[in-house]
Amino acid sequence: MQAISINVGLPREVEWRDEIVRTSIFKAPVSGRVRVDRLNIEGDRQSDLTVHGGINKAVYVYPSEHYEFWRNELPGFELPWGAFGENLTTSGLSEEEVHLGDRYGIGSAEFVVTQPRMPCFKLTIRFGRLDMIKRFYRSGRSGFYFAVAKEGEIEAGDAISLLSRDPDAITIAEAFAS
Repeated sequence: MQAISINVGLPREVEWRDEIVRTSIFKAPVSGRVRVDRLNIEGDRQSDLTVHGGINKAVYVYPSEHYEFWRNELPGFELPWGAFGENLTTSGLSEEEVHLGDRYGIGSAEFVVTQPRMPCFKLTIRFGRLDMIKRFYRSGRSGFYFAVAKEGEIEAGDAISLLSRDPDAITIAEAFAS
């Protein structure tokens, strides 16, 4: 398991359906060691704290393995790391294997899995497709949120280690399907 890319973005205003919308879904990879604090990754900010961010949704994780699926689903659409608004693009962490409450170590930081991502209309804005939320749900490729259990620093290429798991906890896939 590995952190493939660390992605950050600041709020920006975009025009969508004749309205100005504030969003932070546009993320870009950063290099080097990056500080992680209780609410986010250095250089990243959430736009609407009523639905994104906060203690239980500080870091959004999306498996790199899903990108091949989306390249087939969205031919010709550029999909750099961070395209789904994730802060961490990872390998080896799937919704079928990650459990609610799992504790992971990355770099000098520690994280706890809190919930799957439930997409909002800003995913539609990011991809410019009105069907994107339905596609996202149907795919079952939700990704998931981390709470920051221990602040620290992380870097692309860092190994991800499972520190603890409740064997009775449900998986992210089960939580997303319910």
